[in-house]
Amino acid sequence: MSKFAAFVKNAFTKHPVIANSVIYGTLYLGAEMSQQVMTKKVLTDKPEPMDMPTLARYGFYGTIIQGPLLTFWYKWLDAKFVGTGLKLVAKKLMVDQFVSVPPLLLIFFVSMSIMERKPNVLEEFQSKFKQTFVNSCMFWMPVQAINFTFVPAAFRVVYIGTASFAWVNILCYIKRQQY
Repeated sequence: MSKFAAFVKNAFTKHPVIANSVIYGTLYLGAEMSQQVMTKKVLTDKPEPMDMPTLARYGFYGTIIQGPLLTFWYKWLDAKFVGTGLKLVAKKLMVDQFVSVPPLLLIFFVSMSIMERKPNVLEEFQSKFKQTFVNSCMFWMPVQAINFTFVPAAFRVVYIGTASFAWVNILCYIKRQQY
């Protein structure tokens, strides 16, 4: 095994919160960066500079808030629902989508509103929750079916982080919309 592979395996084994948070934060930041490149550089006649404060917010959120939350969530979920049988995966999907996602969306919108210094930190959550949750179900349920059936527990947050690269692009788009 290469030294790098050994280092990565050791990091995920001995320091899963840190390893998952760094990777998740990097992927979250990368998704917002790709969103900005498309909207500010590619799909416009008048290129604009990158919005560094927004990039910093997404990097902070992904690393400090979402990465640790998901690490502990999946550790608990994997301990509570052990196995990959069809009924168990279906149960895990329902618990994941309907127990964890609503509070995670609340945390996302409220955290971003706090960091953006908005006067009403619940307003965006209230106006965008329903549509975001519906999109979340359509995106995450198939992704999580694969996750809970095939992905080893130690790599769940990395897999989710990778899928989040696509999801955060959707979330960024929703966040930019006026409802």
